[in-house]
Amino acid sequence: MTIERIVSFLPSATELLYELGVKDRIFGVTHECLYPEDAKSKPRVITSVLNPDVLGSKEIDDKIIDLMRNGQDIFMLDEKNLINAKPDLIVSQEICEVCSAYTNQVNKALSILDKKPEVHVLNPNDLEGILSSIDELAKKIGKEKQGTVLRKSLEKRIEYIKSKKFEKRPRVLCIEWVEPFFTSGHWIPEMVELAGGKNLISIKGEKSRRMAFEEVKNENPEIIIMMPCGFDTARTISEYKNILENNDMWKKLEAVKTNNIYAVDANSYFSKPSIRTITGLEILAKIIQPQIFGELDIPQNSFKQI
Repeated sequence: MTIERIVSFLPSATELLYELGVKDRIFGVTHECLYPEDAKSKPRVITSVLNPDVLGSKEIDDKIIDLMRNGQDIFMLDEKNLINAKPDLIVSQEICEVCSAYTNQVNKALSILDKKPEVHVLNPNDLEGILSSIDELAKKIGKEKQGTVLRKSLEKRIEYIKSKKFEKRPRVLCIEWVEPFFTSGHWIPEMVELAGGKNLISIKGEKSRRMAFEEVKNENPEIIIMMPCGFDTARTISEYKNILENNDMWKKLEAVKTNNIYAVDANSYFSKPSIRTITGLEILAKIIQPQIFGELDIPQNSFKQI
């Protein structure tokens, strides 16, 4: 069966579909599908019950815990837009029920659609998984050739980073949420190691988890990279200044004393298993090994030293 009408429940899938050249086959996206610019014009089939723009880190965390404790969904299905989309294919994920629409929304979608679409689930936990997801989705929509070209171009960029030798690997801690602290899991530990750092606390392929300040203090990182899930660089700096900047215990950490704290645009390059994660790898390389990767060209405002 030819896939003519696609609905994406996942921002990284939307980005990939555009890159594979099938934007005219996309008939529904989520409220978080903001890239590329054209994605904003597509009907939204998923919205959130939260507005993170008006809530602080702790308020967002509290609200999510409350919703999950009460068995309520974080994401809502726009049934009218979904029915109008008449999808042959829904692309979804099973990585994190907090980050994007999850199994509940897929099941609900299938229950209300008369013509049952195929469901394609993306579950990458590391860089190889992200590259494989390109092959899988490209094959599913009949764009294998474009998928191969895209994968090879990304592999070339990864290989460039891998080809470098590092005399010293600084101890690096990436933080995925500020209040409370969360580790940066999944693909981030691998990216830190490839970019010339020694990754602390989190483990490659494992989910993010809550972490205590004691863990941070015991590891005493030389570089700290703030990458709160879904936040851009400016929002991350604002959270940092509100929550951590004047914290006396925080000020005792080596990375803070040596002014090696960085904010990155996590929403664009780190939070999602998207093809732009390879840009995230280049950003980390530039932060962790600036002498070696100083010439790398990365997007404006993608990171800032705090």
